Amino acid sequence: MSNAKHKKKPEGKNVPAETASAEEEPKQEELVPEQDEKEILKARIAELESEVSEIKDQMLRKQAELDNFRKRLLKDKEESIKYANVNLLTDLITIIDDFERAIQSATASRDFDSFHSGIELIEKQFTGMLEKKWGLTRIVSVGEEFDPQKHEAIGMEESSDYDTETVIEDYQKGYILQDRVIRPAKVKVAMPMKKNETEAGETVADEQ
Repeated sequence: MSNAKHKKKPEGKNVPAETASAEEEPKQEELVPEQDEKEILKARIAELESEVSEIKDQMLRKQAELDNFRKRLLKDKEESIKYANVNLLTDLITIIDDFERAIQSATASRDFDSFHSGIELIEKQFTGMLEKKWGLTRIVSVGEEFDPQKHEAIGMEESSDYDTETVIEDYQKGYILQDRVIRPAKVKVAMPMKKNETEAGETVADEQ
């Protein structure tokens, strides 16, 4: 009996050191992940801040590139407008040269007929160049039916020779660029006589 009592140990008393240590470990394990999580969050925040800073720098560079592109585009546009007529002016310079030669020749020879012929030749070359290279054509008016889109009537007279309103005199040439009238011709128009006036005129002529 004494031996049995000696072997029996009350529960909860004299727990071995290893067992006590094992019971305390979970408390330490709970603290370590919390510290690691804070460090991870700090590292992630730093990483995101770095990414944001890099994206911001990229956006600023892109904005600067876009501004430079707009400035170059504006400059190119201004240059294009400034020198848009350089080819036309080059052609006109050639005509000016022809005029200068004609004037010099007339000054030396004092020959009006020769000077007149030279001017006519230059005028034909000039208008031909404008039509061929630049699509500028003169409006043919005399003998044509009056067209308010192409003609500006600054004079009219009644005539029994025409059945429709017809241009009989061209005071100032009109011009068409490609398919657009850029200056209507100033003309005189023959207006057909009314029917009763025509019949009266014919009766008078017959009586005579």
